Amino acid sequence: MSIFRSYDIRGTYPDQLNEEIAYKIGRAFARRSKASEITVGNDMRLSGPVLKKALIRGITDEGVNVKDIGLVPVDAVYSSVGIFGDEAAVMITASHNPKEYNGFKMVLKGMNWVRGLELEEDIKKLPGLEKKQKGNVRKEDIIPKYINHVLSFVEINKIKPFKVVVDAGNGMAGKIIPILEKRLPIKVIPLNFELDGNFPAHPSNPLLPESQKQASEAVLEKNADFGVIFDGDTDRVFFIDEKGKFVRADITLLLLARLFLKKEPGSGIVYNVICSHIVPEMIKKWGGKPIISKVGFVNISRNLREKNGIMGGELSAHYSFRDNAYADSGFIAFLILLQELSAYDKKLSEIVKPFNKYVKTDEINLKLDNIPMALEKIKQEFKDGKIDELDGITVNYDNWWFNARPSNTEPLLRITVEADSETVLNTNKNRILELLK
Repeated sequence: MSIFRSYDIRGTYPDQLNEEIAYKIGRAFARRSKASEITVGNDMRLSGPVLKKALIRGITDEGVNVKDIGLVPVDAVYSSVGIFGDEAAVMITASHNPKEYNGFKMVLKGMNWVRGLELEEDIKKLPGLEKKQKGNVRKEDIIPKYINHVLSFVEINKIKPFKVVVDAGNGMAGKIIPILEKRLPIKVIPLNFELDGNFPAHPSNPLLPESQKQASEAVLEKNADFGVIFDGDTDRVFFIDEKGKFVRADITLLLLARLFLKKEPGSGIVYNVICSHIVPEMIKKWGGKPIISKVGFVNISRNLREKNGIMGGELSAHYSFRDNAYADSGFIAFLILLQELSAYDKKLSEIVKPFNKYVKTDEINLKLDNIPMALEKIKQEFKDGKIDELDGITVNYDNWWFNARPSNTEPLLRITVEADSETVLNTNKNRILELLK
């Protein structure tokens, strides 16, 4: 599998991704950006410092200056370009992947993401290094103005003094949450706040059951109002109710959407093709405009911009915001939820209960030799349904629907099924799986 992916660059260190490749990425990005200075940040992953050094050497060898902003969450890098006016930026991170991984997320002025596949072509065409004056490197702490920016999304005086379990997962939330807590009325019960790229407490992916266990138990043990789990670079945040139960991310999207629709009635809310049908139903009920998107935070961001949306989100718990330069931010989502939950005299489980109208499978991943053939079989078998091909194949019936879409990175077909009842869900899920055997 190539490290140059649809949205970013990502691979295991040092066998797939090493200093030599990082150097070439630095050169290629410097040339593509046409910037006079590029902002560079990294998270707590163990290979971050050596890859950063090589990346910066590649950038400066092209005569471009570097602003090194140190250890930061990924949305601080996005803010540097989208909010603070920097010309281009690179974040060194592998998001929620295991500790062996690292990678690069790259953005240009106007919050235009550079996809990994695009940069791969640039690297192939790199000319020999010309003799030119090398760029300079300077350091800057952008955390204070970044904190002010994320806090601008809420009215702090409307936030109740909640007791909140926060599991940083040894990621960048361990650096940022203590700073935010000083500005908020909440009491944080910290879990795994020590920055450690070994991820000793649990995997960095909050969707894994073993990553949810500790926070869930702490919510019950400490009698907390709710809990949150961040992934390593903090672009994703997941919620746990007061009963220790995981709140699915498309349900969280509805809580966020409701606050935005109160502020700006009639606004567009972006959701992806595998979100529950309760999402567009409730957005319409609240007077908003549901905007459907392909899966992927880059696609959510693009739809926000192109279709005049105010915010959007998806099942992976990436939440993007118009006023965050259309980029995603786990901390902005966390703060907005604090304010929205403060408006109710109910527990989180009671607030989300009406949104659990349908039953839904977790995503099913099938390893198949011939995915195009599998998709054609689906189209033939379910031709009596309403078929949509925005992202893979979605088939809608009166009391159930499903989506089958190929993975961008692996030989997998991803299946999502939702229905009015468990019986309908299981019957049709089994029918799909039997067809694809």
